[in-house]
Amino acid sequence: MNMAVDEAILHALADGKGRPTLRFYQWHPPCLSLGYNQPCSDVDTEACARLGYTWVRRPTGGRAILHCDELTYSVIAPEDEPRVRGGITESYRRLSQGLLAGLRILGADVFQPQEEKVLNAPQGAACFDTPSNYEITVGGKKLIGSAQVRRRGQVLQHGALPLYGDLDRIFACLRTQAGCRSLRERAITLEQALGRAVSFEEVVQALRQGFSQALNLELVEDTLNAYEQHLAEQLYHTRYTTPEWNCRV
Repeated sequence: MNMAVDEAILHALADGKGRPTLRFYQWHPPCLSLGYNQPCSDVDTEACARLGYTWVRRPTGGRAILHCDELTYSVIAPEDEPRVRGGITESYRRLSQGLLAGLRILGADVFQPQEEKVLNAPQGAACFDTPSNYEITVGGKKLIGSAQVRRRGQVLQHGALPLYGDLDRIFACLRTQAGCRSLRERAITLEQALGRAVSFEEVVQALRQGFSQALNLELVEDTLNAYEQHLAEQLYHTRYTTPEWNCRV
């Protein structure tokens, strides 16, 4: 449903029946999401069922993420909106200013390289196992994994911010271990970065403030409108819960 809602907001915006949206959400139960072109054979479906996890294919690229004990954000806006205008890398770096500002409000010593530092990196099955250009890091360890897709003149960018817990739990859900290494040396949770536990609500408020300040936004809290809710239900039943979508690769 989370992926259905993100895509529904995009289509509603393209249809002139929605508004640019910044969304914060969590996953219940925990869910393994695959990148758009990632083989579904990477998923250990029996292990997911045994652990009580679901799994889904994202509309965006990248590798697998276990959405558990985290905050997920999404930004949906028209391609000509100044804050997302330009290429994928340019818009990603601009939107990252909101993430950086919010994390700094919480006290995180976050950093985003200004130059590409990884080219043609080998990819494991897990997202946080793979170095990415312009990733947000703390002490050299990846803190946020983000991805973007463009459809119908709209931009959808979403990403995962692990709040706490063992990042290596993802490997219990994956069949493919080739190229995978422990994430503990390559990634970090927000609790580890801050040296204290933070609640989902505290992080939402900080990121909301960060986006408002860094991107000069006036944010208004709202719920899905009837058109968005209808589209989300359709996409949930016809795409994100179907083998035709989830097992397409």
